[in-house]
Amino acid sequence: MGCAGSEREGSSGSGKQSLSNKPKVELALSEETLGALLPIAVYWTYSALYVLLGSLSSLDKYRLHPRGDEAKNIVSRATVVKGVLVQQAFQVVVALGLFTGPTLRHWSSGSMGRGMGVLDTWQYFMHRYMHVNKFLYKHVHSKDHTLVGLILDTVGGALSFLVSGMSARDGIFFFSSATIKTVDDHCGLWLPGNPLHALFGNNSAYHDIHHQLYGSKCNFSQPFFVAWDRIMGTYMPYTLEKEGRKTRASDVALVIIFLMTLSS
Repeated sequence: MGCAGSEREGSSGSGKQSLSNKPKVELALSEETLGALLPIAVYWTYSALYVLLGSLSSLDKYRLHPRGDEAKNIVSRATVVKGVLVQQAFQVVVALGLFTGPTLRHWSSGSMGRGMGVLDTWQYFMHRYMHVNKFLYKHVHSKDHTLVGLILDTVGGALSFLVSGMSARDGIFFFSSATIKTVDDHCGLWLPGNPLHALFGNNSAYHDIHHQLYGSKCNFSQPFFVAWDRIMGTYMPYTLEKEGRKTRASDVALVIIFLMTLSS
């Protein structure tokens, strides 16, 4: 009887021991992999948020254009989704190649500032050239937005990463921030309290002018600042008519990034 009881106790004890020694299963992503995938997750999450907000009639007063204007968009949502997925497939391949390098450094605010400057410079001049060159405008810019995205965003992002000397850790924040900024600039909403509108002069209202016939030769700058538009004479300020006054978002970010660059 005593022996049987000891066996049961021993069996129970060994069972507990085997459970405690059972290896834990953890999903660990390298910074390189995270840097390639996180901006894509950020894109779909942030875009879904704006799709949800755009569906609320209570927010119609914050639209830059009446809801009925969306019916004039000849590009279907399915076409847009397909184009984005193709671009993001290339983006993952490029990102994994960029992030494979030497030992990671710590966070560098200077590289972030330089990266923003490089990306803005690339996108301004490439974007403007696509408008100036009639062949490119007719056969590329106005028709194949996937190719435009590859040239402006993917190639521009790769150059920004390489020229600024970012680490993968820097790249995670940089590409995610650029993604959020680009989505926000095309959201078609002017929501109160949006910190991006207060921090950047280049925002949804500013970039919306470029998509209008009267402003198609202006406001090429994206995604962060308006410096190149001012320098090159293509700057056109926006107005928020509901407020009844001209509204200029501050360029405080220019000062911040300049200080970040000096601190590197």
